[in-house]
Formats: sequence, C-alpha cells, structure tokens
Amino acid sequence: MMTGGLLNWFDGPAGPMWAAFGVAYVFGGWEGTKASVHSLRAGTVDIDILMMLAALGALIINAPFEGAMLLFLFSLSEVMQDYAMGRSRRAIHNLMALRPDEAKVVRPDGSTETMPLNAIDIDTVVRVRPGDTVPLDGTVTKGESTVDQSSVTGESVPVDKQVDDPVYAGTTNMSGSLDIRVTRSVHESTIARLIDMVEAAQRRQAPTQQLLERIEQPYAIGVLVVTALFVLIPVWGWGEALPSAFYRAMTLMVAASPCALIISTPAAVLSAIAGAARRGVLYKGGAYVEATADIKAVAFDKTGTLTTGDTELDSYTVRSGATVNGSPVSEADLLRWAAAVQQRSEHHLAAATVDAAQTHGLALPEAQHFDSEAGKGVRATVNGDVIHIGNPRYYAADRFSGRPVVGMEEAQAAVQVLQDAGTTAVLVVQETDEAVQVLGWMSFADQLRVNAAETVNRLRALGIKHIVMLTGDNEAVARAVAEKAGLDAYYAELLPEEKVDLLKKIEDTHGPAIMVGDGVNDAPALATAHIGIAMGGAGSDVALETADIALMADDLSKIPYALRMSQAARRTLRVNFGLAFGAIAIMLVTIVWTGLPLPLAVIGHEGSTVLVSLNGLRLLGFRE
Repeated sequence: MMTGGLLNWFDGPAGPMWAAFGVAYVFGGWEGTKASVHSLRAGTVDIDILMMLAALGALIINAPFEGAMLLFLFSLSEVMQDYAMGRSRRAIHNLMALRPDEAKVVRPDGSTETMPLNAIDIDTVVRVRPGDTVPLDGTVTKGESTVDQSSVTGESVPVDKQVDDPVYAGTTNMSGSLDIRVTRSVHESTIARLIDMVEAAQRRQAPTQQLLERIEQPYAIGVLVVTALFVLIPVWGWGEALPSAFYRAMTLMVAASPCALIISTPAAVLSAIAGAARRGVLYKGGAYVEATADIKAVAFDKTGTLTTGDTELDSYTVRSGATVNGSPVSEADLLRWAAAVQQRSEHHLAAATVDAAQTHGLALPEAQHFDSEAGKGVRATVNGDVIHIGNPRYYAADRFSGRPVVGMEEAQAAVQVLQDAGTTAVLVVQETDEAVQVLGWMSFADQLRVNAAETVNRLRALGIKHIVMLTGDNEAVARAVAEKAGLDAYYAELLPEEKVDLLKKIEDTHGPAIMVGDGVNDAPALATAHIGIAMGGAGSDVALETADIALMADDLSKIPYALRMSQAARRTLRVNFGLAFGAIAIMLVTIVWTGLPLPLAVIGHEGSTVLVSLNGLRLLGFRE
C-alpha cells in the first residue's frame, strides 16, 4: 500500500505502482472477501461486504491508495476481534489436567485394583495414598490425613480429614492414607462441575460485541442502498449521465465507508492495552477495556489474592511461669525447641516455624525419636525431654497417662482466643520424668498483602459501591482478613458454585462486578463476573486463562489503575465515535448539496482517520 502510494505521489512507473496496489488488495482483502462470500451465502449483508465494495469503488474511480488503506485498516480491526480466541479451550484443558485418569479400587479382601475413573461406580471404595490427587468426590471411611483443598475451596491451610469427612476431586492428600467411598461419578465430580461452569460462562458474548453485531447489518445495508439510489435516481429521474452519477455515488461510498470508525476502536484499545501492559496490567481483549469502566462492585478471593498465600508464624507466646531446669523460658527458647522438633516434619506449619527460627538466626538443637500423628501434632526428644507440639485435638486424648499438665487451662483459653481471631494455633508442651507443663503457644496465619487495605480505599474513591470477599476458608479466618482489609462484607466456607451464585446476587444488587482471584476454584467465578482479574504471578494456569485481565506482578494497586485506564479509554472511544460519525455526516451533506469532489472527500475521510488514531494513541502515556 505504502509503496503504491509513494509511486503514485511521485508519478513513478505505472507497472510497479499497480503491482504494489494489487498485492495490497489481494492480501488486504483476502479474509474480507471470504467473509463476504460466506455472508452472501447466509443471506446477510454486513460490513465485510461494504468494505469490499468500497475498496472496489475506490479502484473504479482511480483511487487505489484509499481502497488499499481501507482494506489494511479493516484487516487490523479483524485481528483485534480474534485477539483472545482459544482461551476457553486452554482453560478447560488445564482443569481436566487436575483429575487423574485412574484410581485404586479397594476390593472386599483388602487388595487394590487400578481402574479408569469412568468405570468406577458410586459407593465404590478407593484408596488415596500420601501425595496422590483425590480422584472422585467422596467420604472418608478409613484413615486420617490432611488434604490440600486450595484447588477447590481456596483454603490456605490444609484441612484435617478423618472418618465421615467429605473430600473433593482434584484436591491433594498430604500425609496419611485414606479410603474414600465415592459419592459422585466422574461426570458429576467437583472438577467436572468446574469445567461445566467455565464453559457456560465463556459462551456469553460481551455487551460491546452484541452492540456491534446489532449495528453492523443496518449500517451496511443503509450505505449500499443510499449508494445505489445516488446512481439510479439521477440517471433515471433527470437523465444525468451515468459516469458523473457513478462518480458521485462512489465518492459517497468512500466518504461513508467506516474507515475512521473501524480504526477509532483499535487505535484507542490497542493503546490502552499496550499502555497498561507496560505497567503490569494485561487486558486479554478490547471488549474488556471498555467493559471494566462499568464496574460498581468488586469481589476478592482471599488466599493468594488479598493474602500472600504463604502461611507464616504469626505469634509465639511463653506461658507465664514456665521454667526449664529452674530457668525461665524465653521466647527464643520456645521458638528454638519448636523448630528443632518440626524440622523433621513436612507439614506447612512446621515449615513456617523453621523459617521463623532461621530468620531469627537461632541454632537448633538435635531432635531424636520424632513421631507424628496426622492432623493432630508431632513430638520428639530435645535435650533429653519430650517436646509435644499439637492442636487441641492432639491433647484431647489421655496422652500423659493421667498426669496433670501444668498451665493447660490457661493455654487452651489462649488458643481459643487465637482461633477466634482467625489464626491456626498449637500448644508446645514439655514432658519430663518429673512433670508435664505447657511451655507456650504459637499461632499461624496467611498474611494480608501490604497494600490490600490501601487498594480497598482507592476503589471506594473511584466510586465502587460494594467490596466483598468470597473464600472457602473458615468463618474466623475470613472475618479477621475482612476486618484488616476494611471490606464491606465477607462470605466464608464457599465451594466454587456457591461463589458463582453469590457473585450473581452481588451483580443483581449492585451492578457489574469484578472478581479477583488466583486459584482453580476461582475459575467459574472469574468467568461469570462482568470482569475477571487473575493474579498473574501466583495465579494458577486455569485462573490466568479464564480471567479477562491478569495482574502480572500480583500487585493489587493495579486494580484501581485498570479501572481508571478503562474509564479513560471509554471517554476516548466516545470522542472518536463522535469525530468519525461527525466527519461522515459533514461529508455526506457536502456531497449532496455542493458536489464535493473525490479528492476533498478523501482528505476528509483520511483526515478523520488520522485524527481518531492520534486521539487513541494518547492512551499509551496514560497515568493515574
């Protein structure tokens, strides 16, 4: 196109000029021609047909450069429309990868047989070893363990499981072996329902896409009808010569061709996408840039979104009066002994304890005779004494053969306070030949992101009416995080489908909502929300593929930035549409009443195109 235009401008050789324009027409119009043929076979008229006819009309009246540019800009807009295709297929593939293909079925004689999931019936017992993925939804019939349910419920802390507790397909068994009685078939499992919800939500068209589809055919038909009338009426009505009538009609078609309209959207949207990407915000398509400006409510997931997703030692307290060998126990002593015991464990709380001890530079004594009880606690011998670390369930049994535990009532009261505050708490107990005493207690928590509360305040300043948290974690943990972040409301212990239901109610009450999440369990809600935002660094592949926007640096402060960028892009789009429609209207009126010649129509047409392009490019430098 540019080569042909330069040769034409400088009166270059006709052969190379027309060859260049020929290449531009073939490559620029190939997809449009195929789409036009498809539309005609379907009995519809759309902008594809209009653009092809406008380009041919420009060629007929010896304006090949304008026609080639029309085709180029039209092709560019088509590329933008297909920008986000294929996400749904990849998201579904990643969801299905969470589910194993086989499971170990327990026979009546106690032996096991590996069978494909689709051959396993309800009420069949399957065995899940430590480290295995739970294959099907069911109920524990034998064994105790901890299960990482973050992929389904979003809980930051693995959940203790014992007989009669439910387990979900796609979760990970962490410690003990479990026998599970299947309660749902492979097609009805939690993962299968996640897949169905994501597919259903992603089939919905964006409002912008629906609007364009409604406008497209009436506009194209209107231009074609007016063009035809401008040929027929003058020739048949008052005997005007066909060449002059055709010239005027082609001038009108070129003026009315929506070149400025077509480039106005990608000019603004591409600039917004590029500008936001430089600042760590990835829009996955142009429709989401404008749609984000409609947001009235924001729903956050907890683990990995409002919080860092890493369990840390939150506090450790020495019981008043605790002594060892006649010397008072210090906080450093408590942490040192706890870490010495737990460095032999793979539990996430143990790892947090050891990390805290290393951070404080503590030298750890050697622990011997280590033993653990899944979901309850651990013990080991340190400096000749047995150190027990466990939750209240660990101490509920007659663990010390009836010997009294000094300080236990005080410790249990302290643990209850910590649990009510939304943390996981354990007791550290020393057992010697002479006595058993509580040395202290420790609490663990998933830490709130440093800018979470600030982000919530900025969202309110932008006019967001309702800011909530949707989480699979327990009530106490959810309440504590919601209070620290300053949220309007929180909903705890939710499964993925419950998050979707609540999100729909929020949108019905408050208006279009953003869902911010990072896990597989958030995928249905991300797909259902008006706009889904995934945490790019910590987020799962499914969340990233399902969401409409990704925060590449896990920086919550980019959410207010995304809202402001989208609002600026919407204002720019409105200005661009006004300029484009205004230019077309002025040129059409001038052509009808004064016989505006083609060169001036081209200047007006291309001038409006350049103007809307420059206006859109301003978004490249947008800052809050």
